[in-house]
Amino acid sequence: MGKINVEKQDSVKIYKIKRTLDELSRISGRGTELITVYIPKGKQLHLVINQLREEQGTADNIKSAMTRSHVVDALGRVQQRLKLYKDTPEHGLVIFCGAVPPEGGGPIGSEVIKVWELEPPKDLTTSLYRCDDHFHVDILKDMLKDDNLIGFLAIDTKDAGWGLLHGDKIEVLRETSSGVAGKHRQGGQSARRFERLREMELSYYYNRVAEVTKEFFIDIYPIKGLIVSGPGPTKEDFLKENYLEYRLQDKVLATLDTSYSGSEGIREAFMKAQDVLSDFRLAEEKKLVERLFREINNRTGLGVYGLQDILKLLKNNVVDILLITDDTNLYRLEITCNRCKHIQEEIVEHAKLIPKKTEMLNKPCPSCKSMDQVDSSQDLVDYLSTLAIPVGTKIEVISGLSEYGVMLSSLGKVAAILRYNPNL
Repeated sequence: MGKINVEKQDSVKIYKIKRTLDELSRISGRGTELITVYIPKGKQLHLVINQLREEQGTADNIKSAMTRSHVVDALGRVQQRLKLYKDTPEHGLVIFCGAVPPEGGGPIGSEVIKVWELEPPKDLTTSLYRCDDHFHVDILKDMLKDDNLIGFLAIDTKDAGWGLLHGDKIEVLRETSSGVAGKHRQGGQSARRFERLREMELSYYYNRVAEVTKEFFIDIYPIKGLIVSGPGPTKEDFLKENYLEYRLQDKVLATLDTSYSGSEGIREAFMKAQDVLSDFRLAEEKKLVERLFREINNRTGLGVYGLQDILKLLKNNVVDILLITDDTNLYRLEITCNRCKHIQEEIVEHAKLIPKKTEMLNKPCPSCKSMDQVDSSQDLVDYLSTLAIPVGTKIEVISGLSEYGVMLSSLGKVAAILRYNPNL
C-alpha cells in the first residue's frame, strides 16, 4: 500500500496568516497607494531593494501630491524592512505596506503608513510588485488551501460511494446502486446462466465505478491518496482484477473492512482510517478533541473549559495542550494608567472592542483616579501564545467549521488538557 507524505503545518502560524489576510482584504486605499511585494524563495534581497528604489523614482511622476507622498513613504518603509534581513526567509517573503486610515476611520490626510510582513507557509515561487488601491492577497490565500486531498471509495455488490477528505471536513461526493442481482437466482433460470449474467453485471458495475473514481480523483480532485473500503471481498476483487485506473492503483493507502458501503461506508472508513491518516489535519483535530471530551466525561480533572479558569491554569504552568477554535473573534483589551501603572484587562469580542476601549478610557483609573491612560489590544490567540510558549504549553487552533470545532464551540471555543490534576 502507498504511504501519504503530508507536510505538517503549525496551526497557530496558519491562523495568524489567515487573520492578517482577512484584515488586509478589508483595506481599501484612497488612491493607488497600497504596495504589495512578493519575494520568492532564494531571491537576492538587494535586487528587490534596487527595484523598489527605481519605483520610488517613478513615483515622483504621480500627479496627486498626497498619493505621491504616501507611495514614496511606503516604498521607503519596505526598503528599510528588507535591510533588516540578512537573507530571504526559507519559503520566501511577502510585504504589504501603505497609507491606511486610523482604526474607526478618519478624514482624508489622517492615514498612517503601516507595514505587514508574512513568511509563506510553503515555498513561494512568484515574484510580484504592485501599487494599487488594494493589497494583492490571492496568491497567499491559494497557498493556504489544503492540497492534501484524500479520496474514499466504499464499495460492495449492492452500492458504492465516493468521498473526499479535505481541510477540515469529509464530504460525500456521490453514491450509486449497482443494479447487480443478488446471489439467489430467479425461478426458471439455470444456475450457470444466472451466474454468467451476474458476472457480466458485476463487470459492468466495476467498470462504471472505476470510471467515476477516475473522474472524481484524477480529473476533478487530484488526490494524494485513496482509501478503499466495504464489507466482504468485493473491494479486494475490484482492486485485484485491475479495474481501477493505474495512477489510482499507486495511490491506494489501505483497504478497510467496514459494515457498510455507500455514504455510510465513507464515514465509517474515515473513523477506521486514523492510523493511515495520522498526519492529516482533520484526523489530528479529531484525536485532540476526543481526548479532551474523554478526560471531561471520565472526570479525571485533566479536561478543562472556561476561559478564566484556563488563564489561571496557564499562568500556573499546569496546561499541556490548549485548544481554541479559529472563529473566537476575542481580544484582550488592556488599559494602563501612565501615573500609577495600574492595569485593567478585559476579554471582549472584536465588534465590541472600540466601544469598550472608549468606555474604559473615559473612566478614571480605579487606583489613583488619573485620566492619563493608554490602551493596547491583542488577539486572544496571540495573548494565549505569550502565556503558553514560555511554559512549554502547546497551542492547537481547531477549525470552527469542522465537526470537532463545533464540539469545541459547545464548551465556549476554548479548552485545555492538563499535565496533571492540580486538585489532587
